[in-house]
Amino acid sequence: MASKRDWLEAGLEVLSEEGAPALTIERLCAHLNLTKGSFYHHFGGMARYKSDLLEHFESEHTGRYIDGAESAGDSAQAKLYHLLNLVLDDKDTDHDLEIAVRAWALQDAEARALQRRVDRLRVDYLRSLWRDLGGSEDDAGPMGRLLYLVLVGAQQVVPPVSAGELKEIYALALRLAPQERRSE
Repeated sequence: MASKRDWLEAGLEVLSEEGAPALTIERLCAHLNLTKGSFYHHFGGMARYKSDLLEHFESEHTGRYIDGAESAGDSAQAKLYHLLNLVLDDKDTDHDLEIAVRAWALQDAEARALQRRVDRLRVDYLRSLWRDLGGSEDDAGPMGRLLYLVLVGAQQVVPPVSAGELKEIYALALRLAPQERRSE
């Protein structure tokens, strides 16, 4: 029997590869080569599965990155650069999944609420890093959005912008960063 996490990871794979319409019990069972009994054991039905899948996405594709950045030390600059490396270099970063969730959010209220929450959390974290770098409060909002929109936009263009090109773009944008506050 597959674990709940196995089912959720399978859902993210199906979502990434085939989009939200492919998220059916039958498709998930085929993906894992399991029967519906295992699915119903963990979720009871598609409504709960969808909610759990969206929470799993948020945890794995937002919370995990913020936690990773926070583990980079006390320096806001170290956190920011570690976050960029995690997002741009992580083999688990699935840009197709990000696109699929955004597409799903256009059609589904629960997915839309999740996307709003994730976007707000990500931008708020970038704002806080900008402020910790010594950036002004007036610039924190626009800069947080700029840094985030560069990534979102890079994922949406066809073909997507490569990680190397994104690093160059971020290096240029971060030239605007003030020198990090240092305690005397």
